[in-house]
Amino acid sequence: MTTTPVERPPDQSLDDFSAVFDAYFSEIHRYVVQRLGPGPAEDVVAEAFLTAFRKRARYDPAKAGVRTWLYGIVTNLIHKHRRTEVRALRAVDRHGPPADAPSHEERVAAQVSAESLRPALAEAIARLGRGERDVLLLTALAGLSHEEIAAALGISYGTVGSRLSRARAKIRAALGGANPMEANHG
Repeated sequence: MTTTPVERPPDQSLDDFSAVFDAYFSEIHRYVVQRLGPGPAEDVVAEAFLTAFRKRARYDPAKAGVRTWLYGIVTNLIHKHRRTEVRALRAVDRHGPPADAPSHEERVAAQVSAESLRPALAEAIARLGRGERDVLLLTALAGLSHEEIAAALGISYGTVGSRLSRARAKIRAALGGANPMEANHG
């Protein structure tokens, strides 16, 4: 299998890591912003490049190009971040919102539901499968279209629709039929 110039520029190797960073940072950052939003993206992308730098001696160009390798690293970090997010959403459900400053999870819940539905909604979102949660949050928070979500997640347009439909049905069921997008509590 040969790689294309986009995959691995001919004169680029991991020996000049600053060139790797310059070549791929913007693209990787855009991807993570699409998946997690701008706040967590900074930390996740920084951790991805730090991980790549630390593991550069183990990089095998026969297995994947640099770009693909970086996407693999960042995807694993996104999933790690999401596991942390699910734990935090469940904590919000158990303990209610912290009294001091709003957390990321509170901002997510506030954008998706009315204040009175927050704990139940947080738990319902946390209980969704990863694929359903990804599609729901990309729709509700990022405002991405089905086509954009399909491209970002590498799934078909139909899969986006079915995951979104299942996620909405599960959320409504968990909220006793309430629609958090129609709730009007101040």
